[in-house]
Amino acid sequence: MFGYNVTLAIKSMRRNPMMTALMIAAVAVGIGVSMTTLSVYYMMSGNPIPQKSEKLFAVTLDAWNPIRPFDSNKPELPPHQVTFQDADRLLALAEGKRQVAMYESSLVVEPRNEDELPFEATARVTSGDFFAMFDVPFLHGDGWDRSSDAAAEAVVVLTKQLNERLFGGKNSVGEWLTMGGSRFQITGVIDTWEPTPRFYDPINGGFQEVNEMFIPFGLTRSLELDSNGSDWGWKSEDISSFGDWLNSEAIWLQYFVELESARDRDSFVAHLDAYAEEQKKLGRFQRPLNNRLYDVMEWMDYHEVVANDSSVLLGLSFLFLVVCLLSTITLLLTKFIGKKGETSLRRALGASRRIIFRQQIVEVAVIGFSGGLIGLALAFLGLQGIQYVYQSPPGLIRLDWVIVLTAIVAAIVSSMVAGLYPAWRVCQVPPATQLKTQ
Repeated sequence: MFGYNVTLAIKSMRRNPMMTALMIAAVAVGIGVSMTTLSVYYMMSGNPIPQKSEKLFAVTLDAWNPIRPFDSNKPELPPHQVTFQDADRLLALAEGKRQVAMYESSLVVEPRNEDELPFEATARVTSGDFFAMFDVPFLHGDGWDRSSDAAAEAVVVLTKQLNERLFGGKNSVGEWLTMGGSRFQITGVIDTWEPTPRFYDPINGGFQEVNEMFIPFGLTRSLELDSNGSDWGWKSEDISSFGDWLNSEAIWLQYFVELESARDRDSFVAHLDAYAEEQKKLGRFQRPLNNRLYDVMEWMDYHEVVANDSSVLLGLSFLFLVVCLLSTITLLLTKFIGKKGETSLRRALGASRRIIFRQQIVEVAVIGFSGGLIGLALAFLGLQGIQYVYQSPPGLIRLDWVIVLTAIVAAIVSSMVAGLYPAWRVCQVPPATQLKTQ
C-alpha cells in the first residue's frame, strides 16, 4: 500500500511541476540554512575527548599584577597561561598522574633531498606525557619519556602529513632530520588526529590544525625556541637575553594535568596552593591565592569556544526553517484545494477520508524527502564556503552521519507537520457539493 501511495504522490507532483518545485525549494532552503548552522554549532560544542575529558585539567596560577586583574571583565579569574619558570618548576615536582607544559613554535626543516628547498614547519613544544595524556594515535613508533625532556634530547614526533612529505609515508622511526641547524632523531609518527575543538590550546585558536611536529619541552633553553602564540606581561623587566625572558613574569605557556578522581583534584589544588605560598616567600604571587583547575569542557566554556552569537544564529536559522514551512503550507493548501474535484470523485467512488488523508501525507513526505536531499547539498556548499572564509583545516567542518540523518528526518517530519492542515482541509470538502458544481 505504501508503494502505491508513493506512486500516486509522484504522479500528483508531476501534474504541477512548477508548484512542486517551489515546495521542494522552500523545504531545501530551510533545511540547508538550518543544517549549515547546526553543523558548525555541533562541531564547535562537541566533546573533543569524551573518554577522559573529566580527568584532564588546565592549570591556572594567579601570579599576575597585585594591583589590577588579568581580565577586567572577569576580575575574579587568574591568567589562563603560566610563566616558563612556573611550568618548569611544576614539571620538576611531578605531581599528578601525567602533566604537560607546552607552547607553539616553529622550525626550519632541511629536506634530505638536496633538490628541495628548506621550509618552516609548526612545532608543539611539549612534555613527553602529551601523547598518552591526550590519547594521540600512533602510526609508527611512539613518543619520548620524561628522561628525554630532562636530558633535552633532540628527538621529534612527526604528523602523518609531514612524514608523507619528507619520507613518502614510510616508517621513518630512527631516521634523522635536520632542523634549525640541529639533528633530530624521529621516535614516532602519529596517525590522523584532529581533535575538534583543539581543546589543549584554545587560546591560540580552537579550530586550527594540529602542529606538524612535536619536540621535547626540555629543548626550550638549549635551542632558544620562540613561541608563536600569545604572551602577556604585567611589569617592566630588563630582558637582554633569552634566559631573562624565560625567568620573566610573562605568561605564554599552557599547562595540563591528568587526575583520576575528585580526591586527586583536591590534592593537586592543595599542591598548587603550597607552591604559591612558597613563591610568595620569594616575592612573587602577590595576589590572594586563586589557583584553579578546569576540565576540558569547563576550559572550552572559559574561552567561549562556542560564542553566544553561534547560539543566536542557530535559533535564527531554525526560525527561518519555520518561515519556509509556512510558505510550504500555503502552497500545499493551494494545491490540495485545487484537487477538490478529483478528491470528491474518489470519495464518491468509495475512498474513505482516512485513505485520502494518508495519500496526501505521503505526497508531502515525498516532497520533504526531496527537499531534504537538496537541502543537504546546499548545506555542504554552505560549509565549504564557511571553511574557505575562515580558512579552517580541510574536513574540519563537515557533514557527518548525525547531521545527515537529522536533516532527512527534519525535512520529512517538518513537511508532514506542515501538510497536516492542508490534507485535513481537503478531506472536509463534501463530495456531493463539489460534484454538483462540476
